[in-house]
Amino acid sequence: MSGHEQWKQINISAFSDFLFRQELLPNLFGKETPFILYWAGKDLARKYPLATIDDVIAFFEQAGWGNLSLLEEKKDQCELRLEGPLVAMRFDYSGECTFQLEAGFLAQQFEQQKGYVTEAFEQQKRRAKTVLFTVKWDRKDEADR
Repeated sequence: MSGHEQWKQINISAFSDFLFRQELLPNLFGKETPFILYWAGKDLARKYPLATIDDVIAFFEQAGWGNLSLLEEKKDQCELRLEGPLVAMRFDYSGECTFQLEAGFLAQQFEQQKGYVTEAFEQQKRRAKTVLFTVKWDRKDEADR
């Protein structure tokens, strides 16, 4: 059994993830936290390359990031929605929350899948307790392979 497969067998509490994201990282990195998380998400995507959007959706669920769904895909961008109990819990927290780890992960996965330089942007829908991601790739700017 590979190291990655062993992790699938262990359940970590949502509270542990919450403490890490909402308390520890902002205390360490302050205003730079969203930028660092975006970069970290891209780095994770390089370490866990996924072949399809279905694989990305499954990864989000396994990582405990929430329920990801593809809303629309066009020739140079797509829209995705992230929701679920863990996402709602993060919105219920009285402090700021960011989904830049997920945005960076999406940007890098789509860059690897599409072959073009890609960015992802989050739009929080606090009332609905969901996050919309817009992922855009530049068809004139091929990614380094």
